[in-house]
Amino acid sequence: MADLRVRPETRPAPAAPAPRPSRERPARPTAVDRLHRAVLRIDAATPSSRDRAVDTLRALSILGVVLGHWLVTAVALRAGGHLGGDSPLRHMPGLTPVTWLLQPLAVFFFVGGRVGSQSYASAMARHIGYRAWLAQRLRQLFRPATALLAVWALVLLGLAAAGVAYETIRTLVQLALSPLWFLCVYVVVTAATPLIRRCAGRLAVSAFLVVAALDLVRALADDAGWVAVIRSLNVPAGWLVPYALGVLWAAGGLTRRRCAVGMLVGGVAAVAVLVLWCDYPASMVGVPGAALSNLSPPSLAAVCFGVAQCGLGLLLCGPIRRVTGQTAEPVPVLPPDRAGEPARATAGLFLWAAVALLNLSAMTVFLWHQTALLVTTVVSVGSGQHFPGLHTVPDSPHWVLCRLAWLPVFAGVLAVCWLAFRDLERTSRRPRR
Repeated sequence: MADLRVRPETRPAPAAPAPRPSRERPARPTAVDRLHRAVLRIDAATPSSRDRAVDTLRALSILGVVLGHWLVTAVALRAGGHLGGDSPLRHMPGLTPVTWLLQPLAVFFFVGGRVGSQSYASAMARHIGYRAWLAQRLRQLFRPATALLAVWALVLLGLAAAGVAYETIRTLVQLALSPLWFLCVYVVVTAATPLIRRCAGRLAVSAFLVVAALDLVRALADDAGWVAVIRSLNVPAGWLVPYALGVLWAAGGLTRRRCAVGMLVGGVAAVAVLVLWCDYPASMVGVPGAALSNLSPPSLAAVCFGVAQCGLGLLLCGPIRRVTGQTAEPVPVLPPDRAGEPARATAGLFLWAAVALLNLSAMTVFLWHQTALLVTTVVSVGSGQHFPGLHTVPDSPHWVLCRLAWLPVFAGVLAVCWLAFRDLERTSRRPRR
């Protein structure tokens, strides 16, 4: 007989309730995290074909010029109440070795020759004419310079209307516009880039011999008046030497290590001989009151010193590329300490980010750094107080220490000028085919 008992229904066990989503918000990135991300973005945006060593050498040369001027340029308050130029090198010759580190203009011309030659070769490959290429190159130089001239023209009118002493006006304008002499020479050698490309090595040697010959004429002619006029040819000839070497570097020359070592050792030995036995000054910059300057115009000692700097720059290219992450493999980053934490950039990538940002407006920094020093000096004079290291006579180590303390102030004023005029250097116009 069938079992007619009612069996209880077997129902599945109720499922466990789903966990509620966590209400914890993800941690906001800190300022340090954002800085690391920005550095990584700059590194990722850099084309693999870009030579980071060249950009780093250019940045170091610009920083060397800026720091050199800020440390060896003094604007002292005279007894008559006007401002006059001075230099700690005049009162403390023991600071001369500083000029060996902070006078890297030859490196700038050396890098400029390489970059200019590569730029011209690229323009020719894209069927861009010489005039269009040159106009594009000069536009990047003239626009920041025009802004500097316009601002200082207004300042000059204001100072004259206020009755400021002529000596003060001359000192301020002379120091503020002193970077423009470099710009004039750089324009000349840039315009001559196609010619220099044809015989870079011979031109470098010829320019070197011209400087040597004119220095010999100066030594034999007993500083006659006409000698100073002839020696002005040393200005283009002296800076043509590192520029032509840079063009030769771009063409594939100077790639062997022994070439760089020979330039460094030979240049240093030649400078030592000229300073110790030929009465050339040891300072690589001009010193007020000195009978001879190595820089205006460039002397044979300055040219030999520049050749040694170019050799040192070539030797540093390999280490710079490794430090800044220019390798065939992916750039290493520091691993996260915890899951989800953003990756950390290495110290070398921070260096490259700083170099890349400086190179975006290097000419603006170069042209306005003296203005930053002068603005700080004039404003402090207007306060009626005497600040050591700023507008006092640079005749003691105490002045040097105080000047070092003023460097952050100069940098802050320069940052303001950079923010105001940096866009003038970035032009969107491209040369026509």
